[in-house]
Amino acid sequence: MDYRAAGVDVEEGRAFVKRIRRLVEGTFRPGVIGGIGGFGGCFQLPQGYQEPVLVSGTDGVGTKLKIAHAVNRHDTVGVDLVAMCVNDVLTSGAEPLFFLDYIATGKLDQEQLTQVVTGIAHGCTQAGCALLGGETAEMPGFYQAGEYDLAGFCVGIVEKSQMLDGSQVEIGDVAIALPSTGVHSNGLSLVRKIIATQGYSWDTTPEIFAGKTLAEVFLTPTQIYVKPVLAARRAGLTIHGMAHITGGGLPENLPRALAPGQAIQLDTASLPHPDLFTWLAHVGDVSATDMYNTFNMGIGFVLFVPQAQTSSTINYFNSQNLAAFAIGEVIPGNGEITGIPDSF
Repeated sequence: MDYRAAGVDVEEGRAFVKRIRRLVEGTFRPGVIGGIGGFGGCFQLPQGYQEPVLVSGTDGVGTKLKIAHAVNRHDTVGVDLVAMCVNDVLTSGAEPLFFLDYIATGKLDQEQLTQVVTGIAHGCTQAGCALLGGETAEMPGFYQAGEYDLAGFCVGIVEKSQMLDGSQVEIGDVAIALPSTGVHSNGLSLVRKIIATQGYSWDTTPEIFAGKTLAEVFLTPTQIYVKPVLAARRAGLTIHGMAHITGGGLPENLPRALAPGQAIQLDTASLPHPDLFTWLAHVGDVSATDMYNTFNMGIGFVLFVPQAQTSSTINYFNSQNLAAFAIGEVIPGNGEITGIPDSF
């Protein structure tokens, strides 16, 4: 008996690392010390900070991976993995510096996992952070054949005086929404339940989605907001707070960006109604309340800005080819959110 007979091929793992080396090194940015293959990734903090604060975030992709496995498409979920981490770190005003990944599988499939790492590298490039290292674990008997799981970890940096923690948000601030590219990486268990119970397959092409299959629609990667939002701050726009709209939707994530004694009044009429979410609600017979408590409903990121800067903020993001629109304002309260539609 040897390790290969037990289901773990060490040589295959070494060959995989060699295969992805260029993908990883292609994400390197100033500050990276050394290359891949060591016991730890090394990064030198940028100069010029008076009181640098490191901000960390970790996340996964969730059951979106079940769709990737079902249709054998693995080039987008790596972007999701990065996005879920860097968008969280961004809410503190931090610039992502580096990213680490963890990939666990029953049997290492180089072609499959190279697609995954390609997506991770693309996500890191979009966020401007280095893919500093990672871990690939081959665990026979733990995962079904052809399946894998992902986890990611990101570290960013922000000047302490520029860090956002909710205390800067003021009564009267306007909530500016940046659109999502779909469901992102949340609510996929409900999506899968709807697809399965209504008799659809992942290669179904509902007319409403303009010829795209359901797999293509729901594997659309999460939008990464890092570069345009950081550029907005550097351009002098005042941003008092940010929220990444993930699991729990607007009701759960908007209050996380507020200071004590504050609440949010949404302008119901200004909320988007993307066809994707209308279709899910109709096909799955899901109530508006459950939809808004599960999905981002077309809003992936929210900025809180002074009322006087509403137009300039919207105009700035529009000039960067990113839609932006006001959806409400901060009012006195205790973290509640009002204005959520009770029907479609």
